[in-house]
Amino acid sequence: MTKKQFQSKQAYRFRRFIRKRFAVFNSLHRQVTIGVVTGAILTFAAVTESSAQTNVISVHDSLPERTLDEVLITSSKAELTFGQMAKIVSVITRDDIERQPVQSVQDLLKNSAGIDIRQRGANGVLAGISVRGGTFEQTAVLLNGANLTNPQTGHYTLDIPVNLSDIKRIEIIEGPTSLLYGAGALSGGINIVTKKDAQTDATVALEGGMQNLFNVNARTAFSFTPSSSHSLSASYSSSDGYIANSDYEIINALLQNNFRLDDARLDFQFGINDKKYGANTFYSASYPNQYDDTRSFFGAIRGETAGKLKFSPQLYWNRHYDIFHLFRPGTADIPAWYTSPNYHRTDVLGLNLNSQYRWAAGITGFGGEIRNEGIVSSNLGIDSIFDGGQYKFTANRTNISAFIEHSYISDLFTVSTGLLINHNTAFRRDNCLFPSINTAFRPIGNVKIFASWNRAVRMPTFTDLYYTGATHEGNSDVRPERSESLDLGAKYENEFINMSFTVYYMKGTRLIDWVKQKPDDKWQSCNLTDLDKRGIEANASLRLGKIVPFFGATRFNIGYAFMNQDKDAGDWISNYVLDYLRHKAIIGLSHPIYKGLSANWQFRWQDRVGSYTRYEALKPAYEDEYKPFSLLDAKLNWKFDRFDVYLLANNLFDVAYYDLGNIPQPLFWLMWGVAIQGF
Repeated sequence: MTKKQFQSKQAYRFRRFIRKRFAVFNSLHRQVTIGVVTGAILTFAAVTESSAQTNVISVHDSLPERTLDEVLITSSKAELTFGQMAKIVSVITRDDIERQPVQSVQDLLKNSAGIDIRQRGANGVLAGISVRGGTFEQTAVLLNGANLTNPQTGHYTLDIPVNLSDIKRIEIIEGPTSLLYGAGALSGGINIVTKKDAQTDATVALEGGMQNLFNVNARTAFSFTPSSSHSLSASYSSSDGYIANSDYEIINALLQNNFRLDDARLDFQFGINDKKYGANTFYSASYPNQYDDTRSFFGAIRGETAGKLKFSPQLYWNRHYDIFHLFRPGTADIPAWYTSPNYHRTDVLGLNLNSQYRWAAGITGFGGEIRNEGIVSSNLGIDSIFDGGQYKFTANRTNISAFIEHSYISDLFTVSTGLLINHNTAFRRDNCLFPSINTAFRPIGNVKIFASWNRAVRMPTFTDLYYTGATHEGNSDVRPERSESLDLGAKYENEFINMSFTVYYMKGTRLIDWVKQKPDDKWQSCNLTDLDKRGIEANASLRLGKIVPFFGATRFNIGYAFMNQDKDAGDWISNYVLDYLRHKAIIGLSHPIYKGLSANWQFRWQDRVGSYTRYEALKPAYEDEYKPFSLLDAKLNWKFDRFDVYLLANNLFDVAYYDLGNIPQPLFWLMWGVAIQGF
């Protein structure tokens, strides 16, 4: 049998499998999708330059490969390339995003071994990010270096105005990292870096699927002058949901303007994120008809100079509105004691300056940040206000930090040492110094050995401090929590394989959790305990075509993370801190099938420590342990000319599982779409 005959036979078998598995869904959304595709293309084309140049990905077996060697990564305050870094940083590239069977940033992060995503709603509705067993409050999230971590609650930290089509890469740093990401990165940090398009281009994507899913995403990039570039993206997504009261509508829009001014540059960003969704049992299984209506506005201005002495100032602002209904409007028989929803508005205004000086001894960075966090609310705050509307309470605090860091770089070593000084106006007695030491040794060309020690702090959220309701009770005496870690690791990379291994010890002090002693008690926030964590993480990525040309652009990824905490809950039922992933394994395979047809498979297995209160008839019944589970997602791509037609299948084997107690996650969900590029 010839190579061509073998490939044709394999492709025929694969297509037959797909047809049999998914035939029942082939007719859904057909008429709606055709009509919306036509309308969206005509509308978007009308506002796009008729002379748009084409910048299309090849229609052959794979996406083009790119290198990270010369990409500047924010693993330190100094500008270091991927090869110079003194810390292991995981990077999700643009190629990864285009290949994987995902619908949101949350879905994308699930396929990283060291990340625990605990979803309440699917497809980007609501999820918490956990790194190294931390809670959803302990991970800082940045957009192009602007810290968007929500001070009201970490539940809303991912309410950011970014579509997957906007993202260039995502940088993930595991472990305490306050020097880099500020007071909030207790267990890790994530920086989302968007594209800065230099060529005029436009893309429209339409998607449909089960549960009446519908998505439309349009993006254009253009340039008025050789020294400027601009991009605009907008998306709308909706679904009836996979269980009762899990429907959603999400709108995202992001405008970016980039100007190059001689030896300097100036970047502007403005974005809107709007979500409305049914929140079935999201915060209490006693109330299945919860509903949330949120809206975020984000703006930032960032400058950057060139030369040996370089300054990068940034001013950013983020406003978040939240209207939370314990009983969704229209719910029958709402009890008399429930009078109105909770109203919250948070504002974050930050000004930071990162400076660096290159000299014979290396790169010295210095700067600081002033970040003001405020809230007005119907039930959160310390001071009473009377605005004549829904806001009755308020709270405000300012965090001031300054840092200095020096990085020495040679052919054999990179050594970065730094210190952060942090002061918060609401926690004056908890001011402290947070040092950082990161080293990398390169004994031979493709091998790097890492060692690091870092400390970090996180301020309590306004919810930790002040929230009191039917099921929760805040605690205004909660104090900041702290962490420190020691990491040892190694990395090896060549054109065929990229692999890394890390072992760490991490200690958390005065960790904040919501706890109770009996199932029918209220959750209370407190500085629960000190925790010692020990873990390992290993990752490997193989480009099989570099060894066996027959495999072409086939890529194989595997990762495993293990962690153990030696402190149990005692008499407490823990809602977050003591529920963590002991084991997580991921396997990814991306491979061509025939010409422009390719497939991506993502397998995930995880085993969570801890338990949750199982509810029956809307009442707490008993404690149930989390069960391990395995999931398989898949994506089939067909690229031709300017078109990309794809089929996504999440949870192929229809596995029932829980990320968070009493909130079932979606079973098998089929989605399909078409993207038109370069017009």
